[in-house]
Amino acid sequence: MKQLLYFATISLFFLSCSDEADDTIYSPIPPEPTPEVVPEFLPNLSELNLFTENLNDLTPSDRAFVYNLNTTLFTDYAHKQRLLALPDGTSMEYVDDGFPIFPDNTVMAKTFYYLNDERDATQGKQLIETRILIKKNGVWELGNYKWNAEQTDAVLDNTTSNVPVNYLDANGNTQTVDYVIPSAQDCIDCHNSSNVITPIGPRLRALNGNNQLENWISNNYLTGLTDASQVSVLPNWEDAVNYTLEERARAYFDMNCAHCHSDGGFCGDQSYLRLSYETPFANSYIFESKLNIDARMSMYFSGVSMPLIGTTMMHPEGYDLVRDYLNTL
Repeated sequence: MKQLLYFATISLFFLSCSDEADDTIYSPIPPEPTPEVVPEFLPNLSELNLFTENLNDLTPSDRAFVYNLNTTLFTDYAHKQRLLALPDGTSMEYVDDGFPIFPDNTVMAKTFYYLNDERDATQGKQLIETRILIKKNGVWELGNYKWNAEQTDAVLDNTTSNVPVNYLDANGNTQTVDYVIPSAQDCIDCHNSSNVITPIGPRLRALNGNNQLENWISNNYLTGLTDASQVSVLPNWEDAVNYTLEERARAYFDMNCAHCHSDGGFCGDQSYLRLSYETPFANSYIFESKLNIDARMSMYFSGVSMPLIGTTMMHPEGYDLVRDYLNTL
């Protein structure tokens, strides 16, 4: 009897492993390919395929990646997630410390949001807007998506509007912001360089930190450059350990002011100020304009304060930095 049971067990084992077994039952189902990012201004942000799963989690698609800047633009203390999506099989091309050459159909996205509680990110966030730049036939186009009240999607809307925001700051105090979403014309004014729309932040010198460029080179996102140390570094204006007061103040000017105060910029014909980081001090007119700079950064009055667009309040930390620097001149 025992022998019979033994042979029956062996027979079942070999039958289960025979060529006649239906392997397809046990074969894993191949995952569906990640949808390509759509380089078009479609009605809803979700249709661009920049994010996966729940849109409001801001989880990037496998076809997009997050990038960060050494020094960032002040926007009423809003947080920002920056994404870049390159078409399959393409790369950015290195030119110099400024902008690389982005391939056509590149998509840039910047999402503005506030944490409900700055002390605890798990308490959620309020998504405000996602600004999009798309390069089509060598020309950058821009559009803006406003997040709905349910925080499930954002709708293409290039008109200006106000969004009330309340959040707890790092000290547990309630802060209120009357956040202004810019109009398309506001965006054009800031992104305009000699009547051509251009990005503002992602110059290579502003991206050269925390091995970011090294990762881009190794992943073939950036070609024409083998050594990131060949690229200069725009200082982090908050880093008082590794950079001088002048370096930090000039970096703050570069990211917050230079896109307008430059040749071809919005204020290029209205002011002598030239605030790009690489502009020599003697050519910047900072010394000649220091009283005006101080006055217009020390308070907020719409249409007078600097920066002119993109904020609804003064920036105390930024102003303190600039004031201390101006006082050394």
